[in-house]
This record gives sequence, structure tokens and C-alpha cells, in this order.
Amino acid sequence: MNNKIIVKLIIPELETEYDVYIPITKKIGNVIKLLIKSIIEMGYEYDDNTKIALYNRKTGEKYEPNKTIIETNIRNGTELVLL
Repeated sequence: MNNKIIVKLIIPELETEYDVYIPITKKIGNVIKLLIKSIIEMGYEYDDNTKIALYNRKTGEKYEPNKTIIETNIRNGTELVLL
């Protein structure tokens, strides 16, 4: 699993958090789409029509959707917020 990292994903709207593996070569925008799809498949109702972004929980940094994970400061153990 050298091409994936594990992060803590916090979803305030659902009042839940998960440890998830994400591929480091995917763009943030694609990762967001995959995360939303997974949330919906788990049976949660989640509005995927709004402008959703990933944020670093500690720094508050909003990640640009056109950057790949490896181009950011997201590493193993990073806490991300999906808003």
C-alpha cells in the first residue's frame, strides 16, 4: 500500500468520523467524489450537489480540487474535514 495513506475523515454534518485510505496520486476533487459516493453507499443521506471541500482540521487549510494528494501536506494520520 505504498500508493495510499490513511487519514481521519471528519464529517460534521453526519456527526461521525472514519479512518480511510486514500490514493496519493488522485486529485483532491476526485477523492471528494469518491468519499461522497462511499457515504451515500453506506446509507447516509448526503447532499452531493453543493460545493464540498476538504479542509485540514489543525490548520484550517482548504485543499484545491485540482492538486493531487502528494502535492499537498496530507500525510498518514492527517485529520481532514469534509464540508
